[in-house]
Formats: sequence, structure tokens, C-alpha cells
Amino acid sequence: MTDSAESWRWRRTRKILESAMDLGPEERQKYLTEACGGDEDLRRRIEALLQADGESESPLDTPVADLAVTILQRGAEASHVGRRIGAHRLISELDHGGMGTVYLAERADGEYQEKVAIKLIRPGLASHALIHRFRQERQILAQLNHPNIARILDGGMTDDGMPYFVMEFIEGERIDLYCRRLELTVEARLALFRRVCEAVHAAHRSLVVHCDLKPSNILVTAEGVPKLLDFGIARLAEPRPRQEPASGDRSEIPSAG
Repeated sequence: MTDSAESWRWRRTRKILESAMDLGPEERQKYLTEACGGDEDLRRRIEALLQADGESESPLDTPVADLAVTILQRGAEASHVGRRIGAHRLISELDHGGMGTVYLAERADGEYQEKVAIKLIRPGLASHALIHRFRQERQILAQLNHPNIARILDGGMTDDGMPYFVMEFIEGERIDLYCRRLELTVEARLALFRRVCEAVHAAHRSLVVHCDLKPSNILVTAEGVPKLLDFGIARLAEPRPRQEPASGDRSEIPSAG
């Protein structure tokens, strides 16, 4: 495994670990099943760190966690943080997946102040198929306009020829953790979920199928507004052909009165 791949793995480990530490035993197991996605080696590492957390003041007291921090620091030094993309400068990593990494960025040209999210293809993964998929995600976001779907603001090519896109920065909390923290009633949860369904319906009307609906892809802002994120594996549905009534089917022929 290369240094970049290993550092990415430890960043993922730490992210899942931090989320799992805030959950009770039963909720933690459900979360690990979802977050690890069948990666048993990853799950064993995280469970070992969680066990160490129960036996010491911090899981970072363990040798394995110390190694993780070292690798994380090395990975951060080699990351894109500080790089300028278009009119923005990357500040920190927000999230990463199999295809790309999302960074928090700020306006760097002095014209005005703003914070945005910028998605880039992960280093070393820029195959023709992946670039095509990345551009498809960018196009999908460009054709969606709904208050509960994260908006695309801009896009282009980096200096080294890789596509990127700029999105509104959603400062929010996972929908499941938001509901749990505020102890929302069933009625309040359903009202929130209805707004998510409206966003999904709007996407479907544009023939876009998200394909990855889960709590981590739905953030709720401090104002209580849910936002649907990450159309990385979304696909465009084919419009259904209009079916003409068969010539012998008189039930489809309007009556003359």
C-alpha cells in the first residue's frame, strides 16, 4: 500500500472513530456496519481503538493510534491544503470517498469573502472512466435547483488538467445525529424527512437518481434546513417512451358522448 493510500485509510479510520465514540453501544454497532461498508479489517482496527478508549483516557494513548496520527500528519503535508483552485484557496479537508475529496475553501482574490466546498478527484485515481463520472456528477448538480439540494456554484479545470467543481458550503449535522441530539418528536422527524423526500422528488423529475441516500449524505443546518449531498454515484434515468393505445383497444378511445 502506498503512503497516500495508507494516509487516506487512516483519515477514514479517524473520522469513523470520532463519530462512533459519541454513540451508545447498540447505535455504535449499527453505525460501524454502515460506515465500514463490509471492510472487516477497517472495522477491527476501529473496534480496537474503541476498546482502548474504554481502558485509558484517550484512544490516542495506544501505539496503533500514535501510528495513525503520524501517518495522518504525513498525509496532511502532502494534501492539497493551501493550493489555489480558481478564485479560491483550499483550507482543510471536509470529506473523502472512493472518487474524490471535498475541501473547505475561501475566496482568495480579495474581491469578497465567502466559504465554499470544492471537490477534486483523489490523486492517483484520474482514469478516463473516473473523470467521465466526475464530470457527470458536475453536470447533474448543474441541472438541479432545489432549496434542499446543495447547489453547484462553479466548475473548471485545475492547472494540471483535472476537473473540479465548487459547491455551497453546508455547515450542518448528519440528519440522524441532529434528530437524536434535539430529541425530535416523530412528527418533527417526519416533517424533516418530508423535505428530504421533496428534494429527491425534484431530482427524479429531472431524471436524476441519487443511488446513495443515507444519513451521512443529508446534513441539517443550524436553521433546521436539510440538504441533500453527494451525487457521486447518481445516474441519469432514461425517460419512459410515451405508449400509444393499441388500435384495437377501445377503452383508450374517448367517447363521443
